Amino acid sequence: MGPQAKAAYLFMLPSLLILVLFVFIPILQAGWIALHDWQLGRVNHAFVGLANFADLLQDDRFWNALKNTAVYTLAVVPGRILLALAFALLLNRNIRGRAFFRAMLYLPAIISFAIEAIIWRFMLDPDIGLIPYVTELLGLQSPDWLRSTTWAMPAVILVSIWRWFGFNMVIVLAGLQGIPGVFYEAAEVDGANAWQRFWKITLPLLRPALLFVSVDAIISSLQIFDQVYVMTGGGPLFSTETMVAYVYHQGFKLFDFGYASAAAYVLFFIILVLTLGQLRLLRYQEAH
Repeated sequence: MGPQAKAAYLFMLPSLLILVLFVFIPILQAGWIALHDWQLGRVNHAFVGLANFADLLQDDRFWNALKNTAVYTLAVVPGRILLALAFALLLNRNIRGRAFFRAMLYLPAIISFAIEAIIWRFMLDPDIGLIPYVTELLGLQSPDWLRSTTWAMPAVILVSIWRWFGFNMVIVLAGLQGIPGVFYEAAEVDGANAWQRFWKITLPLLRPALLFVSVDAIISSLQIFDQVYVMTGGGPLFSTETMVAYVYHQGFKLFDFGYASAAAYVLFFIILVLTLGQLRLLRYQEAH
């Protein structure tokens, strides 16, 4: 090993120590706890093997949380990516005030989401909320957004898309600005129209940025908790309870850490499989 490699590993050492202490060891410890009947207050934690995982399969509330998480992810991820791509293409043009609009669209991503969720909870309140008031002025019937089993999840989804698409837009915008202009000039000379330039040049060269955005969107969507906790608390009637909210309930309200760890491991493997699948798909597309 050369001196440059040693220096590189030396600089990496603090980050590796943090990863080991606060990521890898907790993951292994959670796996060990998931194999035990680990409840707060007990001195002895009996080894139960895969019993906690078997119990999950019989738990309707677990399946409901898994379904809610899937619905949320399937709605939020395309919404974030499509809006990010659309606004990035628009704000990549030489239009007046584009710096201002970029900053305004990115702003929700840097504000505390707990504060934003509280604001949205008041804005959607049927008694004092701004949105129901405006819809009534327009002669429309406003649903009881956060107290309805039909509308609570759509409300959570829309707020999530609003919060995060600006963050994704900045990443896509950086990818757009990294595409050499000579490609577009050559395409125009060859007579390619705007759609052909987008499909044949922009989209393929944006693949790394779109991959990062999609992986980040899927992981963060599957791990959604703070917004649900503040806006709906998982209700009404568990209609917005997601996997992380379910884990929180089992671990920090019922203090059944073995069962909560088993549910967390299920979510961990779902995220792992989806992420590896996306990376494999990218490598396949680049090879062809």
